[in-house]
Amino acid sequence: MKQNSYIFRLGIFTVIVTLFACHKSVSDSTQAPVTTPQTQHDSTQPIKKDTPVAPVAPYPAAPLTGCSYDPSYGDSIIFPQPTNGQDYIVTPVNSPGPGKYMAWPVGLAIDSVTGAIDVTKSYTGERYEIGFVKAGTTDTCLTPLIIGGADYMDSVYVIANGATQALPYFDANPYLPSPCTGPNSCSFDVTGSAASAKVIVNKSTGDIDLAKTLNGSLLGLGGAFGLIPTNGQTASATIYYKINDASNNALQQITVSMVYYDSKSNMSVGLLNNIVGKLDDILNGQIIFGGGNPRPPLIVIVRRL
Repeated sequence: MKQNSYIFRLGIFTVIVTLFACHKSVSDSTQAPVTTPQTQHDSTQPIKKDTPVAPVAPYPAAPLTGCSYDPSYGDSIIFPQPTNGQDYIVTPVNSPGPGKYMAWPVGLAIDSVTGAIDVTKSYTGERYEIGFVKAGTTDTCLTPLIIGGADYMDSVYVIANGATQALPYFDANPYLPSPCTGPNSCSFDVTGSAASAKVIVNKSTGDIDLAKTLNGSLLGLGGAFGLIPTNGQTASATIYYKINDASNNALQQITVSMVYYDSKSNMSVGLLNNIVGKLDDILNGQIIFGGGNPRPPLIVIVRRL
């Protein structure tokens, strides 16, 4: 059932891309503003800084791959770990020699001299490209790396069409089945911070109930946007979660941003362009928004067509 729901979801996203691709415009880059509420946390675990280290250079026009001196981190995917208050640091397992490190997109906290990655302060559930310029050269060699964890797709959900659930995907691969199918395999909103913002998250699967988030769990009290949402109104919440996988239930977090519209006709071309571009990157296995910040994922809730 869970795998079928993933296939259904990807079908919806493909339709969204098809519907909105004709609206792409380089002249309108409007994006919904993002607000971040105060959140609670597990005091026994480290809390990431708001903004990880950004890329130190523009994405290279002609990068190299497969260099003999590429830095290696032991695997193509690494996972955060419980650390009892200390940051979890991963360093290259080989010796690339002196040089300069950088990474794309924004979100990977990497030391530009040693290549050490502070996983605790990095965005998890993300795909990255690590650039390395060996001393004495000018070429940028790229090494792909994934940090395991959960993410949500930037997408448009039309409530009237039955699109009432925003499902997470894991380890930067939307085609993987969810690891949250077994008992006690995942725990979401473990601090209750999302619920306090009236963002309703399934504690076992991480699915966001968009209908309840919009309308409220109790009749007459309103949801994350209040009793009477207005076009372009925003809301956000930070979801703390644990996954019983190679991360060994390390506490992780992801902030999701939401924006409300009465109908799709109220959405700007720039906003649609932004969503379609990120969806294309995700579904094609590329880094998201290589020249900027892919987070937070943007969930657009539309009441009707």
